Amino acid sequence: MTTRTPHRIALVAHDGAKDAMLDLVARHEGYLRASRLVATATTGGLLNDRFDLRVHCLMSGPLGGDLQIGALVAEEQLDLVVFLRDPLTAHPHDPDIQALMKVCDVHDTPLATNPATAELCLGALAGTGAAERPFAAGAA
Repeated sequence: MTTRTPHRIALVAHDGAKDAMLDLVARHEGYLRASRLVATATTGGLLNDRFDLRVHCLMSGPLGGDLQIGALVAEEQLDLVVFLRDPLTAHPHDPDIQALMKVCDVHDTPLATNPATAELCLGALAGTGAAERPFAAGAA
């Protein structure tokens, strides 16, 4: 019998996307509970409080947390990065965000920046195939 190694997943959400992250985690809680999770400080603290997950919290995104996640990607320590961004709000640490996105591209690490893509990526990693898509156009 083979033992499946837990997937290593980073979870990050801008303030305007925290509710979407909570909804996403609620739908995938069982799978995420069996995964190795890392997050920026605010997102990780929120997830630990709400779901009692074992999320390893790094620094806050603006204080270097996005770059810490980027370093884990560069070291090939992550299987997926879920970064639910708020694209309509300016962020003073935008260069760090762009660096994280670039390192994911360079190291061919899946990066989900919206709930629909996160659903598909988590469904694929969990082995459930294509996940339901509650965020389809027109569904609200």
